[in-house]
Amino acid sequence: MGHDVDVLIVGAGISGIDAAYHLQTTCPNKSYAILEARDTLGGTWDLFRYPGIRSDSDMYTLGFPFRPWTNGMAIADGDSILEYIRETAEAYGIDRHIRYRHRVEAASWHDGRWHLEVTADGVAHTMSCKFLFLCSGYYDYDEGYTPELAGRERFRGAVIHPQHWPEDLDYAGTRIVVIGSGATAVTLVPELAKRAAHVTMLQRSPTYIMSRPARDPIADWLRKRLSTEQAYSLTRWKNVLLGALFYTYSRRFPEHAKKLLVGGVKRMVPNVDVEKHFTPRYNPWDQRLCLVPDADLFAALREGTVSVVTDEIDSFTETGIALKSGEQLEADIIVTATGLKLRRFGGLALTVDGTPVEIPKAMVYKGMMLSDVPNLAFAVGYTNASWTLKCDLTSRYVCRLVNHLDKHGFTEARPRRDPNMAEVPLLDFTSGYVQRAIKEFPRQGAKVPWKLYQNYPLDLFLIERSKLADGVLQFT
Repeated sequence: MGHDVDVLIVGAGISGIDAAYHLQTTCPNKSYAILEARDTLGGTWDLFRYPGIRSDSDMYTLGFPFRPWTNGMAIADGDSILEYIRETAEAYGIDRHIRYRHRVEAASWHDGRWHLEVTADGVAHTMSCKFLFLCSGYYDYDEGYTPELAGRERFRGAVIHPQHWPEDLDYAGTRIVVIGSGATAVTLVPELAKRAAHVTMLQRSPTYIMSRPARDPIADWLRKRLSTEQAYSLTRWKNVLLGALFYTYSRRFPEHAKKLLVGGVKRMVPNVDVEKHFTPRYNPWDQRLCLVPDADLFAALREGTVSVVTDEIDSFTETGIALKSGEQLEADIIVTATGLKLRRFGGLALTVDGTPVEIPKAMVYKGMMLSDVPNLAFAVGYTNASWTLKCDLTSRYVCRLVNHLDKHGFTEARPRRDPNMAEVPLLDFTSGYVQRAIKEFPRQGAKVPWKLYQNYPLDLFLIERSKLADGVLQFT
């Protein structure tokens, strides 16, 4: 593989593998390479190694649409997901296009190409491409978010962030406090409780938590009666539509949805003060809903191996945490499941025709391109559904666009922003990890094609079926 290719994909996680499949299938005459900063593929599913890591979306929608998920577990563990990604890359020869330990530092558009500054095994060199496709996600792989915690240096035990879980950590028989109430915390807590003496989930405020079976009984029924591909496709669409329906219901009737979610928890943990510990102050889907398979967290609460404390931290002590209420939590290990740091485009610096791109001032076109930036797309999943659903739509659109450029002899496609278009934040989530970084991200507009709907069936029409030459995307 040379230094100059038609398409460069940055990132070898789920979205990067999906992009490569569609590119080599739909644009077989185009050369491509995948640049991966780490030394292996898998992205999120290789990075995170904490106990119990699993999907928070069902695998029939998180999986690739072109390669059925055949494992019986709909909510799958991280190792199974990583193996699925690896097998997919090998099955389609995508792994032969990946260049590991290649970090893209900057990209400059001029003379009808992107020119990239790349660090490979510590050595700087350049590459170029006609189209740049960023599939590197939106959070910082180097470190997670940990707030300032008073007295942390006084604690005599181990303080661990889940993003950097020690492989040799022996927590059997220990007392563990997990700070947090999001997806990572509700995954870690019941898993740690299997070996620890006791686990306390310490939260500043509650999160909406919903249980669902780890296996999908309808998917199991369909697999016995239909081909693998048919059963997978039907299950995928069943889950897409049910998810979209529940999200719409939650946003339109928030009080009803709140009663449904909180009522479900009350039935599973009658021994817990649900009003205090599992009734959030915000409406459903103002933040992402947390999923627990087979109600494992609630089972641990009933058994007494797990407890929940809703309070604020005053300071760390030598033996644990002192709370503002005056209560003391004794611990041998403290896990700071306090969230992620967002990082746009992996920290990549962009320049177009000699002018640096001010990303916070840019507007997002169709959820995948930047205003006035040519031949560049990025893959970002939904906040209210599976990551892969939106990324796959983006990959298919990019392939249509690449073929359109080739067919008509164009060298660039550039979304031109309407200067009168009203702006709104890219994401309307109230989650801390979003609010801390949203000012550094591009904006969205008030109407199509600049508005994000977070709705897969609608996007399928707006993105897949829409004309490329829509008057906004200009070709040269």
